[in-house]
Amino acid sequence: MRPLMAWPAICLIATMLAAGCRHPVPAHAAVAPPRPTQYQLRLGRSVFAAYCVPCHGDAGAGDGSNSFNLDPHPRDLADPAFQKAKTNADLADAIRRGGAGVGLSSLMQPWGHTLNDRQIGAVVVYVRSLKR
Repeated sequence: MRPLMAWPAICLIATMLAAGCRHPVPAHAAVAPPRPTQYQLRLGRSVFAAYCVPCHGDAGAGDGSNSFNLDPHPRDLADPAFQKAKTNADLADAIRRGGAGVGLSSLMQPWGHTLNDRQIGAVVVYVRSLKR
């Protein structure tokens, strides 16, 4: 009976030794996202021109031809503070669900039923290229 009682202790010791032998995983610096392709930028620019320019303007400064009819005026997408504060997921969500869907102005249309995920992702890439 004694050998059977020792088995749990042997397993416990083996587990503890194995855990102590692991090498710590080094903390790597944040990996930069891959650079967008020229195709993504061209697609993003064309989708942006078709759907976003009337309000956000050619350079994304919020000065499109329709912006003066809107209150509040569209956001300046090239503003460094805005670029830093919003993640790519935030931007995609706002494009997909519209302003009201993300707690912003209801004047921004939801484009999720019009644009597919690839187009929305390309617009996000293009908006990121608008940095000043």
